[in-house]
Amino acid sequence: MPFINVGQENSAAIEIHYEDHGSGQPVVLIHGYPLNGASWEKQERVLLAAGYRVITYDRRGFGKSSQPTVGYDYDTFAADLDKLLTHLDLTDVVLVGFSMGSGEVTRYLGTYGSSRVSKAVLMAAIPPFLLKTDDNPEGVDGSVFEGIKAAVVQDRPAYLKNFLDNFYNVDVLGGTRISEQAWQNSFAVAIGASPYAAHACVDAWLTDFRGDLPKFDVPTLLIHGNADRILPYEATAARLPKLIKDLTFVTIEGGPHNIAWTHADEVNSELLGFLAK
Repeated sequence: MPFINVGQENSAAIEIHYEDHGSGQPVVLIHGYPLNGASWEKQERVLLAAGYRVITYDRRGFGKSSQPTVGYDYDTFAADLDKLLTHLDLTDVVLVGFSMGSGEVTRYLGTYGSSRVSKAVLMAAIPPFLLKTDDNPEGVDGSVFEGIKAAVVQDRPAYLKNFLDNFYNVDVLGGTRISEQAWQNSFAVAIGASPYAAHACVDAWLTDFRGDLPKFDVPTLLIHGNADRILPYEATAARLPKLIKDLTFVTIEGGPHNIAWTHADEVNSELLGFLAK
């Protein structure tokens, strides 16, 4: 089982678990909260069949990676990604980030540039800036995120149950686009993540990416569902065409947050078409 060392907390190494399969142009898939790299199964299968090399990894605190109590910020997340790309000596990479993973893609390009990267994909994107401030009136009021953190502290399993219901819009799509078994699988993965990370990542969601986005100098695909309850369409995706130069914007009609699962056929078609250009 492959791991790379990305740091140290007291006596313990901080290790990132990754999977590396196939050959051809490398595509790095970066998962969302509160899941892990295996959540890309519907994309990995078609990418491998199309001749791509597919790398997934578990963010620190999630999946099989270490669960430290440090490093839950986007500078560190991007540094972890940089260490993975360097370790595997990847070039001509396509970075694909879903939800929180779109933040890694954005901060990576803003900090490390595109010398290793040929294209970027943001799916259910967290940029440009979620928090409502005087100069960001389109954002979400800070009290919402304080409430989320309080809910995690009070009853993390109950919070994650509610989160995943809205992650998949279960009241609308349950039994059709998301089965009870698939939902339960996501819940098991979420519960297995670090309780510390489940709380600490909420502050990371409030990262201001507005300084990173103008640094994008590679073709970028944005895919977002217009029924996203986790990262509302108007506060996130709808604002990005003004901030990213070479952007292809695809809206999934009726798509919830995790369109990679519920609308996999549409997402995969757009992804493969973009990669083939």
